[in-house]
Amino acid sequence: MNVENLTGPIAHHAEGPVWAAAWGGLRWLDAAAGDLLTLRDDGVRRQHVDDEYLAFVRPRRTGGFAAMGARTLHLADEPDGETRAVAHLIDDPAVRMNEGCCDPSGRMLAGSMAYDSAPGAASLQLIDTELHTSTVLDAVTISNGIAFTSSGQQAYYADTATGRVDVFDVSDGELVDRRPFVEIPSDTGAPDGLSVAADGSVWVALWGGSAVHGYDSSGSLIESIPLPVPQVSACTFGGEGLRTLFITTSAQGLDPDHGTAAGSLFAVDLGVRGQPTLPFGG
Repeated sequence: MNVENLTGPIAHHAEGPVWAAAWGGLRWLDAAAGDLLTLRDDGVRRQHVDDEYLAFVRPRRTGGFAAMGARTLHLADEPDGETRAVAHLIDDPAVRMNEGCCDPSGRMLAGSMAYDSAPGAASLQLIDTELHTSTVLDAVTISNGIAFTSSGQQAYYADTATGRVDVFDVSDGELVDRRPFVEIPSDTGAPDGLSVAADGSVWVALWGGSAVHGYDSSGSLIESIPLPVPQVSACTFGGEGLRTLFITTSAQGLDPDHGTAAGSLFAVDLGVRGQPTLPFGG
């Protein structure tokens, strides 16, 4: 298996890779810098969005993109356009947004965490296309990867502190019947960002585990992708035929002389096809 380093360590805390043809390919985050990164043929374009943190980004159905900052949702009308703040989501300075996605109807699911990872201090919120918010889950610790199956009938979710990836059924657009999908031993790493492939397999970045694990729809481990860095933060499918897995990594919390390529963007061709990214309808 050939895992390629595409960029070198250009971000301190690389996160949230997303592929969308509407903006020309792959975007990801230098999260703690509040910057949006775009992979181009001639290098990486960097756009500053939020002065504190940038949690995730998604394309919009109407064009442009939606970017979630530390506490604020930003929208842009063009793929490379300037952003404007449109919704304030958190008042507590000890808590910030962390990860999210969009559901098949175009609503946004946005999770948070406390800066000190205080147990139960965070939540998972729903933002509809009119920018109204409601709480889906409370008493969350570190809300991380969330993604839907191609049928839209199930969704996978990781609250990292639980050491699990859970699965929900989707009924009339609501997440119901939460149950464990896979338990990840602590000595293997902690579940962070994740992606669901077209065949129903689930690909999970392992923070502290130097790997991405792939599980079939029954929860059986089918692949382990080793990375030459300890902190693997997220992954997504993209490229031609959505058959390349792009993987972000982080140097957050590492000693300055860690001597690794942490903060790099990696890619590997697995022969597994991903799904198109679900856009935000607002």
